[in-house]
Amino acid sequence: MKLISLHKNYSKLIASASKGNRRAQHDLFELFAPKMLSVCRQYIKNNDLAEEVMLTGFLKVFKYLHTYKAEGSFEGWIRRIMVNESISQLRKDKKLEFKTETEIENSIDHVAYIETELEVVEIQRMIDSLPNGYKTVFVLYAVEGYKHSEIAELLEITESTSKSQLFKARKMLQSKVTQNNISYGTP
Repeated sequence: MKLISLHKNYSKLIASASKGNRRAQHDLFELFAPKMLSVCRQYIKNNDLAEEVMLTGFLKVFKYLHTYKAEGSFEGWIRRIMVNESISQLRKDKKLEFKTETEIENSIDHVAYIETELEVVEIQRMIDSLPNGYKTVFVLYAVEGYKHSEIAELLEITESTSKSQLFKARKMLQSKVTQNNISYGTP
């Protein structure tokens, strides 16, 4: 088995893969597939569909690898493709919808302070339970680090809608935390 250096400079591997070298493409896939499946899973609840979206994303990665400019993180470049593929899938399934403020006003309760640590699985479950529009904006902003202007462009919404969706997602998550009597921080 060929051992791949863990060094973050993948330039030789990228160059070889962009020329169609199947082994290099396989090595890139093996390096990044676990992380990228996790990225797709942030948007798509169904594991099989998330894996399918990731595979489609990698097809695009290899198709457009020649366009990658080593100006930024290679992982970030792949991640953006995976996010775009996930959002495209949500649009295709018509699961990406944005609700108005009045549609959720009654579902937001007063939020208590959080006092104990949440487990990752429980946090993911709560994020997964958000309406898809809220979840998508929340993950793009809070997890992926996108700016509201980038989210607006990516989702074809206004910046104010992005900000509103993030605010509502946070309120819903706070409400879910409170309902589950979960707390975090200092007493």
